[in-house]
Amino acid sequence: MNEHDTRIIDSSGNVFADLGFDPAEAEIMKLRTEVMIRMQQHLKAQGWTQAEAARQLGITQPRVSRLFQHKVEDFSLDMLLTLASRAGLHPEVRLSV
Repeated sequence: MNEHDTRIIDSSGNVFADLGFDPAEAEIMKLRTEVMIRMQQHLKAQGWTQAEAARQLGITQPRVSRLFQHKVEDFSLDMLLTLASRAGLHPEVRLSV
C-alpha cells in the first residue's frame, strides 16, 4: 500500500484485528477501549475535573489523563473495571459464542 492507494477495505468491527493484532489480544484491546470511552463519558457527565476524578478513583491525575487519552497499553481490563466500579458504574462481563 502507498499514499495513492484508494482501496476501501471492509472493517471486521474491531480496528485492532484490522491492524493485524492476534484475535484474542485484539478483543481485549477493544474491550479496554470501550471501557475507557464509557469511563470518560461518565466522568465528564459528573462534571469532575481530572484532579477530582483522580481523588474519586484513587489514582493520580496523570493516570486520569492517560485514561482520557485512551492509552490502552497503560491499563489492564481488570484495572479499568475496578476504576469503573469506583466511579459508580456497574461493570458486567458477558461471554457469547
